[in-house]
Amino acid sequence: MSTRDPHPYPREKTFPALPPAPARGFARTWWGHAWLSALEDSALDGEQVRQGRRFARAGAVGAVTVRPGGLTAVVRDRDGTAHRTDVLVQEFTAGQWDRLLGLAAGESGYIAALLDREVPPELAEDAAAAGADPLPGIGDLDPRCDCGEWDHCPHTAALCYQVARLLDQDPFVLLLLRGRGERELLGELEERSSAEAEAPQGAADEGVPAAEAFAAGAVLPPLPALPGLPQGPGQPPALDTGAEADGLDVDAVEFLAQAAASEAYRQLARALAPGHADRAPAAPLTAAEDAVRLTAEAGDVRLRARLSAAAGRGRAEMERAVLAWGFGGAPALAALEDDWTPDRSALARARAALAAAWADEEAPVLRRVRARWTEADTGRQLRLGREGRWWPYRREAGSWIPAGPSAPDPASALAADPG
Repeated sequence: MSTRDPHPYPREKTFPALPPAPARGFARTWWGHAWLSALEDSALDGEQVRQGRRFARAGAVGAVTVRPGGLTAVVRDRDGTAHRTDVLVQEFTAGQWDRLLGLAAGESGYIAALLDREVPPELAEDAAAAGADPLPGIGDLDPRCDCGEWDHCPHTAALCYQVARLLDQDPFVLLLLRGRGERELLGELEERSSAEAEAPQGAADEGVPAAEAFAAGAVLPPLPALPGLPQGPGQPPALDTGAEADGLDVDAVEFLAQAAASEAYRQLARALAPGHADRAPAAPLTAAEDAVRLTAEAGDVRLRARLSAAAGRGRAEMERAVLAWGFGGAPALAALEDDWTPDRSALARARAALAAAWADEEAPVLRRVRARWTEADTGRQLRLGREGRWWPYRREAGSWIPAGPSAPDPASALAADPG
């Protein structure tokens, strides 16, 4: 055990303001990207984060002061208004430092990499497994700004983007945030390495008492509880870097990333729903079905038009498909486009359902063509899906338009569209 003064070294370091970065990314190293992921995955408002990136790119962040547990800088708005901005990070406990230093001192290559301003991925993985991950995760960057925002604002986001550049140059910034600076850490690592080198050669063969080994198990943190369903899909990283690659359609890529996040959220919600294990897995979407799903999620008119053209559908045809999708996904789309003929058993069940639907009242006059029953003179129609459910339709401007979700019986389906 070291008897040194626990804090003989400077506990704060200030980095001068960095110049604007109009045409470069904010992180080149894997640990710099991990730092930005902690910001971008935690912030509730993606537009605030994008604004912060623009501030950092324009050089709006002043000198950055790093200390155990936090960062501080002055960030200026476009009108010159200055804001005191802080981002807090949880310091390591003595036990966490002991585990991290033990891991780093145990491999000579780890120390050499740190001296070369590199963070070995293996060291980070081992440290994370031991509950001493120096890299922040979701929710670990605690923003504080005098602009009044309670979540990440453009000023705290700008500070985080600027710190990613500092981390590329000096990963010891990350360790200072956790509580110890470079000189202090290197001194402790040297002590530990010397102690291991001076240990008797046969000491490792003597073993460890069982009671001591069992007690050491309490050092490791308990396994985290399984996460519940988030409040909504996450925000993918924005791509407006100011240095777009040739041929990269930024709007399209950002849309696809957001659509993928939304679909992943729906899949997770379905997997966590009660009784999920007892249900049959959903059939994968065809390319045509997925094109309709994506169009339904696209709010931009230009994107919808491009998706329609790529799917080989006219604008009006795609709008009908999107309307059907909103009422029931792939089965509703099939009812719109699949003009099928029921076999004898399916037709018998359909006739029985029609007879029972209006047993106590006057039944509407319906004329059948394959799996579609049209009510005379009303412009209403029922379509029987292959899954056995009934879908309501109405006639508008010469086309049959989906009029509502499906129902298990024809009377309920027809009632969904009073005409």
